[in-house]
Amino acid sequence: MRLTIEHHTQYVYSAPVNYTIQQLRLTPQSGFGQHVKYWDIKVQGQLQAFEDAFGNTTHTLVVDTPHTELSVTVIGEVETGVNDYSQEQTLPLTIYLRDTPLTLADGAITAFSAQFKDKPIDDLMHALVEKVGYIKGATEVKTTAIEAFHLGQGVCQDHAHVFIACCRSLGYPARYVSGYLFTQDGSLMQSHAWVDVWFDSAWQSVDVSNGCHAGETYIRLATGLDYRTASPVTGMRSGGGIEGMATSVVVNQAGVPIHQQHKMNQIALLKEAQEIQQKLQQVQQAQQ
Repeated sequence: MRLTIEHHTQYVYSAPVNYTIQQLRLTPQSGFGQHVKYWDIKVQGQLQAFEDAFGNTTHTLVVDTPHTELSVTVIGEVETGVNDYSQEQTLPLTIYLRDTPLTLADGAITAFSAQFKDKPIDDLMHALVEKVGYIKGATEVKTTAIEAFHLGQGVCQDHAHVFIACCRSLGYPARYVSGYLFTQDGSLMQSHAWVDVWFDSAWQSVDVSNGCHAGETYIRLATGLDYRTASPVTGMRSGGGIEGMATSVVVNQAGVPIHQQHKMNQIALLKEAQEIQQKLQQVQQAQQ
């Protein structure tokens, strides 16, 4: 399957930003069953590429002139479902047994996981999505696996963290995967997260949120121990006041007639970012 991607992120600020630095893990690699046909990142600043500790293609973005807006645009095409698994294992498996603050298991997670020792990994996947329902807005980026498990709610990031905690408690190496997901109706056009678990002497890609294995409708961007080490964008800035941020992901199947393709409105995206920034500014003023 050939998939095209347009991923736009728009930032607006209530005051000039003096300096911005970001790390972008927004570039897929060939391997893992996919082949990158072309890929381009467009930014307002300087880009420097490097490979991080987990083998992810990463770019450092630096903007060292005053700015009140910042946009990051990614456009590319990837062929999935190909017979190329050349980069499937680049680090020792024991690396992926390491706990992190976001993926640490407590007694409750360990006891829950123990029920599925020596059982098919799909049994754990289905039980977990029943235990932790998919609910938007119930958690934050910093929510841990323990917190999401006891809350019983979360999104794909939380499902990935809890599943990783379960797998590692059972002695199965597991890693966080960030990327994109294509659906025919466009209902899930956003950045997505799932898990690779080493089970039955092979990596198996598991999407807990959708209760399935990740296949040719998935595009991998980065892997790591958790969200923090595989996050598409991380960064910091000097100045800028209150930030508004909006993002849009459009994934289409290449070759489909134009009138059947999903589209993105950049003007609407900028307006959304401005509205978010204004609402945050109003909240801050009300608290003063």
